[in-house]
Amino acid sequence: MSEQPSVTAALRFSPRLLVPLALIALYLVWGSTYLAIRIGLESYPPFSMAALRFLAAGAGLYAFLRWRGAANPTLLQWRNCAITGTLLLGFGNGLVCWAQQSVSSGLAAVAVSSMPLFAAVFGTFFGQWPRRLELIGLLVGFVGVILLNLGGDLAGSRLGALALLAAAASWAFGSLWSKRQDMPEPMMNTAAQMLTGGVALTVLALLNGQGLPAEPSLRATLALVYLGVFGSIVGFSAYLYLLRTVRPALATSYAYVNPPVAVLFGAALAGERVHALDVIGMAVILAGVAVITLARDKS
Repeated sequence: MSEQPSVTAALRFSPRLLVPLALIALYLVWGSTYLAIRIGLESYPPFSMAALRFLAAGAGLYAFLRWRGAANPTLLQWRNCAITGTLLLGFGNGLVCWAQQSVSSGLAAVAVSSMPLFAAVFGTFFGQWPRRLELIGLLVGFVGVILLNLGGDLAGSRLGALALLAAAASWAFGSLWSKRQDMPEPMMNTAAQMLTGGVALTVLALLNGQGLPAEPSLRATLALVYLGVFGSIVGFSAYLYLLRTVRPALATSYAYVNPPVAVLFGAALAGERVHALDVIGMAVILAGVAVITLARDKS
């Protein structure tokens, strides 16, 4: 009987439980953030909104962790977090917010689903050469990206399409680079990356002349709060935990689950429409990502 509490605690924090919970958080929460970003953009400029989201979430989490006695990151760890936070949040999330001024939330998620394709390419920089099946997946996936840029909303917004692809590439490279660096423990890693990424986004906002709205709508502000609490603290913590715990193929599997989730949220709650060529492009991209994932699972 005396061993029961320790057994319960072990189960509570076991990867067998935490990994599925983290995946569900990424699939549903991050799938819904694209619509939340669109709603937030009704009042907030893109880079300012993203900066406020990550600075507030990062500062709150950092203060809580320090109050609980968590170790402060070393200077090297702060540097690594700053580089990763700039790549993942500054360019990755910031460009998605900017692109959603002209692209629907569902299509933004579809374009970002090309991230594992970039991850497979960037893996060669770190000595991870793609196998034959991965090369097939890359070719299929990039054909899907081309199709996606030929029709619907992305065809009418070339800059938006390029921004989304740049965001996916930046996120992929930052994720791969960070796995090989000295980083803080997971929760402090989340806080430090959100703080440094928020600073990078603030610089982008200032360079683009973006400030904060004088009278933001309640709807847009609630969307921003949702992004900060669920999209940032819950979702980003889950992603960093998965990067450290499971194989990359599983950690990045959210990339091909988020698009249909985002499309469903956009269609059900915002009346967004998806064109036939967009659906074909999405299906081809997801097929390419699935082939790459299958290749990694067999390695």
